[in-house]
Amino acid sequence: MTVLAFLVAIVALVAVHELGHFSVARWCGVKVLRFSVGFGPRLWGWTSRTSGTEFVVGLLPLGGYVKMLDEREAPVAAHERAMAFNTQPLRSKAAIVLAGPVANLMLAVALYSCVNWTGIEMAQAIVGKPPQDSVLAAAGFGGGEQIQRAGFEGDALEDVASFEDFRWWLARGAIAHRNLQVEFTSPQKQNRLTAMLPLSSVDASSADAKLFQKIGVSAPFSQARLGGILPTGAAAQAHLQAGDLVLRVDETDIVDSTQLYELIRASGSQGEPRQQTWLITRDGARTTVVVSPKLEQDKGKPIGRIGAMVAAPPAMATVRYGWIDGLTRALGRTWETSALTLRVMGQMVIGEASLSNVSGPITIADYAGKSAAMGLTQFLVFLALMSVSLGVLNLLPLPILDGGHLMYYLWESLSGKPVSQLWTERLQKLGLVVLLMMMSVAVVNDVTRLLR
Repeated sequence: MTVLAFLVAIVALVAVHELGHFSVARWCGVKVLRFSVGFGPRLWGWTSRTSGTEFVVGLLPLGGYVKMLDEREAPVAAHERAMAFNTQPLRSKAAIVLAGPVANLMLAVALYSCVNWTGIEMAQAIVGKPPQDSVLAAAGFGGGEQIQRAGFEGDALEDVASFEDFRWWLARGAIAHRNLQVEFTSPQKQNRLTAMLPLSSVDASSADAKLFQKIGVSAPFSQARLGGILPTGAAAQAHLQAGDLVLRVDETDIVDSTQLYELIRASGSQGEPRQQTWLITRDGARTTVVVSPKLEQDKGKPIGRIGAMVAAPPAMATVRYGWIDGLTRALGRTWETSALTLRVMGQMVIGEASLSNVSGPITIADYAGKSAAMGLTQFLVFLALMSVSLGVLNLLPLPILDGGHLMYYLWESLSGKPVSQLWTERLQKLGLVVLLMMMSVAVVNDVTRLLR
């Protein structure tokens, strides 16, 4: 599943990117010699009888290219000179180069729109019990609050459709150092309440799970209700049953499954776990049981386990929008994701964000497999996010990328003359070195995540 999903994602994103270059090149009258998805030895291909373009699928799917007629690469016949890339006006060359990243951004809009129109099952925006030293805990959240609306300080509030929608607000606020105002309902009170979350003070150097842990929204709220029970585990020995709802462990009231999960694991952190007294409800009646978690090792750390699922599925809702609203939200999500990606990249350059934010093919493949396992809709959301990332990455002003070529054309438009061949070669080598360094960091991060 993981390998297949990764290949489908990479091939689709690369094909769309190169199709952007190809389409605009043909529209500008440039002859395309080869359209390739993938590098290396040719696996499959055919040649168009009308245009003469060779369409190829290469062995290595991690990229692709569009090879155009160009006097700088090979001699061009006099009757075909008008179709060579290098003879085109500056605006045409810039349009051809820009078309690849734009095609990826357009694909993201299309995918987000499809998801918005067809609908997606998502967890409701109900927060679990936050860690004691988190932003939500400091703001008075105890778990079970449902977020209704949110907005940055000074802006109007907007409806929050799902838990992921709320996390998106939090991520943008933390990275942009903007406080977030939220409107919510509490299990203890009927009326709506408001709170200001001071995200401007959060260390957002790494936009990962640790960031959400600091904020206090690692997972949506789910009841501490037992599921499947292993016959040889501590839960079975305590005569616990699937469907039991845990209300208290010793003197600690249990709010949600995450809290119970952490209490069970922490019971083994100091060695052999001690017995715990649990207050549960079963078929409407309360009863007390004694549970003795078993000591186990998790990546070299001692933890306690009871041999049972301790989480009920979170409350779900179908999020669906109309044609206009769905398209508008897709455009907004693509723009916001692009801006957020650029902001994080800029922060990494100046040292405000960690290089651990860079992910490579192993992490991408892992997320591709996980999203595909969750269903087609989640896989489309993943594809949209990767398409935005690919589009933004190619717009970076590195000579070997599309953005670097656009910088050449900008220089040519300002100076009236193209970048010399000598400087082009030097800058290409510099761009290649920078790109290889980025790839090295990404691979190291991937391996590090695997070893954790």
